[in-house]
Amino acid sequence: MSGPQHGLGAAMAYARSGARGGGVRIDMVTVALVLGILLLGLVMVTSASISIASHESDQSFVYLQRQLILTLIGFAGAIVMFGLRTELLERASLPLLACAFLLLFLVLVPGLGHSVNGSRRWLRIATLNVQVSELARVFLLVYVASYAVRRESELRGTLAGLAKPLGLLACAGGLLLAEPDFGAATVLFAAGFGLLFLAGARLRYVIAMTALAAGGFTLLAVSSSYRLRRLTTFLDPWADPWNSGFQLTQSLIAIGRGQWFGVGLGGSVQKLFYLPEAHTDFLFAVLAEELGLAGVILTLALFLALAWRSFHIARLAATANLKFPAYLAAGFGLWVGIQALINIGVNMGVLPTKGLTLPLMSYGRSSLIVTIMWVGVLLRVYHEATAQTRERGAKRRASSAEERGAFAGREPATAAPGDT
Repeated sequence: MSGPQHGLGAAMAYARSGARGGGVRIDMVTVALVLGILLLGLVMVTSASISIASHESDQSFVYLQRQLILTLIGFAGAIVMFGLRTELLERASLPLLACAFLLLFLVLVPGLGHSVNGSRRWLRIATLNVQVSELARVFLLVYVASYAVRRESELRGTLAGLAKPLGLLACAGGLLLAEPDFGAATVLFAAGFGLLFLAGARLRYVIAMTALAAGGFTLLAVSSSYRLRRLTTFLDPWADPWNSGFQLTQSLIAIGRGQWFGVGLGGSVQKLFYLPEAHTDFLFAVLAEELGLAGVILTLALFLALAWRSFHIARLAATANLKFPAYLAAGFGLWVGIQALINIGVNMGVLPTKGLTLPLMSYGRSSLIVTIMWVGVLLRVYHEATAQTRERGAKRRASSAEERGAFAGREPATAAPGDT
């Protein structure tokens, strides 16, 4: 076979091998971490909710059944999200932004928004209550990721480039505070701010806007006696252990009883109507009581590993020059990491009580479904990043093989008669 023909054949062989290596690419590390957190959450939700389930009905495992159904719905949503190209999400960023603000506005409309314990955070759809802040936060972070790509030079070079998306986040945060949902507003602003910083916003602008945001949150806190009381109670919950500090003191008692290895699965005393919201916001306290420091370390390790893996996938996408998918993956890592950190901090009394669930673990309808669906987006980013990397590698190998074949096919120069 001549040189050019040999090079063409090598290139076709590499192309065929690349096609055979195609298909769905799943990051099994992420899947294993998510399944580990979900399984631990199912066990702890079952343990923490048995008492309240028995009190509400004759079915002790009703919350386990509901959590399993919600998990399956989340898996179905994750499959749908995995099937969507991230390019479609990028194109839909503006409509998603409008949808986020529409949801946050509708929940405040009397007759549409459903109020529970004085907070209007839910839209009633048929017989279900949907917490709109969960979807709205995802839509807003998708827009921030899109903005970071479209306005990259403006974001990296000017203060206005950073102030514009932060202004939108502040408006959304204002609507969340009107519900009121201080925890969701905090997570949204922190995750969006972190994503813009990772996208290349200048450090001096970030410091200036951080100081401005801190001042704004301080004014919001002192302007409401309700928010100020919730923000300051954690400093000394024992000053009023039967009223404003009741929930936190019961949480600290639960964590203290756990010691090294806990009192045993199912052996928690605080979940027996002492600790409010034991299966939702304060699930971590029950886990610490029953599984001890060993369970706490395991839980922290799982969430840290999931956040690290998200940033690893973001780096893979960035290396493949897929900027928007990279920001999506980083946004997921920031969101899950920040919310888990705040929830655990609240349970341990080092942060003010904010009413946030522990992602993928606490009993929570909208939170669980939306988080699992975003895992589907994260896996899609991994799929696209690895596919792009392998495609580039296959093209480089094919080009190299063609060049080697062409070089090998060159005939040596014939010596002229009489040359010595």
